[in-house]
Amino acid sequence: MRTPASTGFTAQFFVSPSQQSLSPPLASARGTTVTYADGTRCRDGISGLWNVPLGYGHAGVAEAVHQALLDASYLTCFRGTHTWVERASKALLDAAGAQNYRRVAHATSGSAAVDSAIKLVRQYQAVRGEGLRRTIISLKGSYHGMTLGAMSLTGESLRQVVYGTDARAVRHVDHRRPRELEHLLEREGSRIAAVVVEPLQGSGAHVVGDDFLSVVFQGRRQHGYLVVADEVATGFGRTGPMFASQSWTESPDLLITSKGLTNGTQAASAVLVSHQVVQTFDDADSPFMHGETQAGTPASCAAILATLRAFDEDDVLAQGRRVHAQLDGRLQALVERAPGTTCTGSGCFRAVHLPDASGAEVARIIERCRLSGAIVQPGPSSLQLVPALVYEPCELDLLMDRVEDVVVASCAPRGAVVA
Repeated sequence: MRTPASTGFTAQFFVSPSQQSLSPPLASARGTTVTYADGTRCRDGISGLWNVPLGYGHAGVAEAVHQALLDASYLTCFRGTHTWVERASKALLDAAGAQNYRRVAHATSGSAAVDSAIKLVRQYQAVRGEGLRRTIISLKGSYHGMTLGAMSLTGESLRQVVYGTDARAVRHVDHRRPRELEHLLEREGSRIAAVVVEPLQGSGAHVVGDDFLSVVFQGRRQHGYLVVADEVATGFGRTGPMFASQSWTESPDLLITSKGLTNGTQAASAVLVSHQVVQTFDDADSPFMHGETQAGTPASCAAILATLRAFDEDDVLAQGRRVHAQLDGRLQALVERAPGTTCTGSGCFRAVHLPDASGAEVARIIERCRLSGAIVQPGPSSLQLVPALVYEPCELDLLMDRVEDVVVASCAPRGAVVA
């Protein structure tokens, strides 16, 4: 029996016990820097878990949450509503486009919001007399979360069989091969409830192209399914616009958001629902069976409002475009110095692909980056960079200096001198 590497009291996820991190636990964070319990500091190249676009310790968000806890420490929106959640919902609709969305369902995580969307699209089809439309199409290589419903949509192997995940009414297609979707719709179009798409796949940072999206929207017109944009990771300026699907030629019927929603301060997510879907439920007087104790609390709503206010007042999208441009230049320089590497992604959501690197090799590179003062994230034969949108140019250069040096050294042949 192998001895677990970690002797801590908290379960670590996505890593076997023998491979758990021996680094000191994280202790604090400010701006774009995190500090470990031993005093070591690192520049954070992944903004928490992709969910801190404004940087750590944002005063406006912290103060708003503090005041909400004093004014209304808890209010529920189960079987009702309250003023805090109404203000947050309206602000979200305005940010995403009130001409496209009418109502918001609040939840506590990206996974929970995806599960809610699964229920919602199937109920929508049943309400309109299409109860046999239960199948949902997702993408190969996609990631939608770790609850059982979200895992069924996820297009990578995460031990779904072990956990008893029911994927009998789920189909996965390759977004790089639009004809695959066309063939599936020819066979099963009358049974499809929805197509769920990450605008940019979180695992490996692969952009879903216009050719595939064209088939998705053509199929919606022909077959009557709903289109769901899973923007848990891509929302809040991560790829450029506030929401990546705002650059699509047509709007989705549902938009799921979570990570940047509260700048990482609250367990919160939301499903934005189109006018057509809301009208269908209202006309049928059909209640949606959803509810979470901690969803839409005053504190989480205050954080949503403060985050949106910061995006507006500080022109964070413009700051993100500057970071994006600088990141482009640095990644190009890295690829030129590290033969065989390639870059994918968009905006401030990027991946550096390492030729034929195993999971263990990627893990070693990630640890070397950390030891040199830079936090990046492992991906499939890649490392991922998802920096805060407010990185200062000098700080981003320091982050990328360390990442570039580690990657170049790791890709160099043994015995070679790294320039």
